[in-house]
Amino acid sequence: MNYIDLHCDALTKEGAACVTAENLRAGGCALQCFAAFVDGTRGEGYERAAALCDKFDELCRREGLTAVRRGSRLQEGNALLTVEGGEAIGGKLENLDALCARGVRMLGLTWNRDNALGTAHGGVGGLTKFGRECVEKMCEIGMIPDAAHGSDGLVSDVAEICGRRGAPFAISHAGAREVFFHSRNLSDEGIRAVAEGGGVVGLYFVAKFLSADGSAEGQRAALLAHARHIVKVGGENVLALGSDFDGAPANAYIKSPADVPKLIFDLERAFGARVAEKIAFGNAKRVLGRVQQ
Repeated sequence: MNYIDLHCDALTKEGAACVTAENLRAGGCALQCFAAFVDGTRGEGYERAAALCDKFDELCRREGLTAVRRGSRLQEGNALLTVEGGEAIGGKLENLDALCARGVRMLGLTWNRDNALGTAHGGVGGLTKFGRECVEKMCEIGMIPDAAHGSDGLVSDVAEICGRRGAPFAISHAGAREVFFHSRNLSDEGIRAVAEGGGVVGLYFVAKFLSADGSAEGQRAALLAHARHIVKVGGENVLALGSDFDGAPANAYIKSPADVPKLIFDLERAFGARVAEKIAFGNAKRVLGRVQQ
């Protein structure tokens, strides 16, 4: 069974990345999202994002990957460019158009700290006025707002705007807070907000956010527990995969894209083939299919 992965950090990985064309093929990855991560602590902004767009183009050439620009042509490519960190906009709304022109199709509003767009996870607050303008703009131009790393208030604000605009949003990589308490994981209210808007939550493989048991068997059990809870709360159309490969230490159970078939097999046993296919592929395809029609 093929799969779509909504988030990896191979573009900014120091040293050898596990997300390679060889591993993607071995795991049956139909589409890998590559995040251009912009860390605002170093004064990075649009220029850094543009440089990472260039790096994405070079990675595709080097690895023999084909970039996807339109949702209607997902089947024609196997790599999609995203951004992690609203600092990439550089405080200018027009830079969303520029990033869109470079091929960015999903943009994460925050990372681990508050910025000009809104409040990060663990904080009290939501979107700023500028952040609301950015989400409205993304809905207009066919770019998916990604509320991963956002506060509960930010998730709620994004849900309100996207619901009013009839546009889904994503949490590209997260888990369920009721299964393992951490501010990076979604509350049940957050899961429902994404589901009600027709969006997706990409289940990540970041061990420290999934369980206190870092062993391979402990992580296997944790991934299934998070998956079951997200489906229980949000329904079978909300869950997807968002590994965070190359952005966190390797998970003892799922170490690289080549290992993803093990998880898909577990999902088939837990949910049946039809729902497992939605989690692995169909739900993400439905949402990404809306970009840049």
